[in-house]
Amino acid sequence: MKLVYFDIDTLRADHLGCYGHRRPTSPNIDALAAEGVRLDNVYVSDMPCLPSRTALFSGRFGIQTGVVNHGGPTADPFPEGRSRGFRTAAALDSWTQAMRQAGLWTASISTFAERHSAYHFNAGFNETFNLGSRGMETADDVTPVAVEWLTRNARRDDWFLHVHLWDPHTPYRTPASFTPDLGGDPLPAWLTEDVRAQHWDRPGPHSAQEIAGFEPRAVWEPFERQPQQAGDLDAVRRIYDGYDVGVRYADHHIGRLLNHLADLGVLEETAVLVSSDHGETLGELGIYCDHQTADQKVARVPCILRWPGVELPAAAQADLHYQFDVAATLLELMGAEVPRSWDGASFAGHSGHSGSLDGPGRGHLVLSQGAWTAQRAVRFGDWLCLRTYDDGFHGFPSVMLFDLVADPFEQRDVAGEHPGVVDHALALLGEWQVEQMGRSATAVDPLWLSLQEGGPWHSRTDVGRYFQRLRDTGRGLWADRFERAREEVQEGKALADP
Repeated sequence: MKLVYFDIDTLRADHLGCYGHRRPTSPNIDALAAEGVRLDNVYVSDMPCLPSRTALFSGRFGIQTGVVNHGGPTADPFPEGRSRGFRTAAALDSWTQAMRQAGLWTASISTFAERHSAYHFNAGFNETFNLGSRGMETADDVTPVAVEWLTRNARRDDWFLHVHLWDPHTPYRTPASFTPDLGGDPLPAWLTEDVRAQHWDRPGPHSAQEIAGFEPRAVWEPFERQPQQAGDLDAVRRIYDGYDVGVRYADHHIGRLLNHLADLGVLEETAVLVSSDHGETLGELGIYCDHQTADQKVARVPCILRWPGVELPAAAQADLHYQFDVAATLLELMGAEVPRSWDGASFAGHSGHSGSLDGPGRGHLVLSQGAWTAQRAVRFGDWLCLRTYDDGFHGFPSVMLFDLVADPFEQRDVAGEHPGVVDHALALLGEWQVEQMGRSATAVDPLWLSLQEGGPWHSRTDVGRYFQRLRDTGRGLWADRFERAREEVQEGKALADP
């Protein structure tokens, strides 16, 4: 068994041609999809980067691992305490360890563990290659390492190679020499000047006036493809171009590596997976160039699998799956055991590793975000219901509901029009929380722990400075609103004190 996983950071499914994008961003990925399987509704259970990859490689929800944030105690796995053996649970039950137990040699080319101090990610890999650039490299830096590894190893039996490409991740930094023709106006029809102007008046990190965070940053100035403000539609076009060029650049390098496998004579016997750790908002919910919510554009990821002899019934293409269900399925396809501790479940069905992914999907999904906002979402039917516990200074209502068929870009919150749908979604969320706490080794929900100890890590800012910026830029009403909310929280705490 030979398997290469192209892990393209921050890749939106709907910005690939095989998922309907109108720009030619992904000819090599599209060719893989045409030869293999494209799953339309794969979602990361936890987001963004650190919670997502922890969930995928552990096969478990963040509520079980403890990893839901990018800083503070909820950025690390729960300590195992007295039950911790000579080897950790991560070492024993990781996705890669399960492959090793099935006889595969496992390797990763990624700076992810260093960037996030997430060294539990390395558990189960025989080899890890860290370029030392903490995620600021481009594919030109990664590809030579992958070529060299494949040259040495591709002809051997039984290996798994994880190749991590950061290129679509903000700040958009594809080399200026890479100038693909992506066609005309990149803007989707929904993002009009009126919508952009509404966004200009909204608050929060990575809003239209603060695309680099809470304010423009000098460190971003060298990145010419990355505007720091969406001051007009030309700037928004540059944002879309910068993102799409990053996608095309990653796709170009995937093509180079696939060609190298062909030159080595092993392409046809090598399984290929393409996916991501999360998507990206490009104006949806008023957020530009980041991944701060548990919504459709952040939680849904592409999933393309070319596995010799494996087919996907057309009726199953749209089934709902967590990304770690895909990991469990691949283990079953290669004849490996899915660890009993996993939340991920194979959908290889009764066929096992005989060739058809005909197992059932999930009836609904619960999705969590903890690094920029504190949110949980329920995805079911045509709906996504978003429950916000900490809005990260974006001014979101506590509950939002979107009809993803009628409104795929989440422009119209219809929670007030469909109270029965909202009640059903919140009931599903409550049942999921009760079930997860019943299985938890700690009886602690890390999202609540995160809220108690300061909230989403990226939103812990100098609030006085940011509120003054809001006032200086004509958004004082938002500053007043946030200040009142903070005072109410403090008063509530004071009343609760003995």
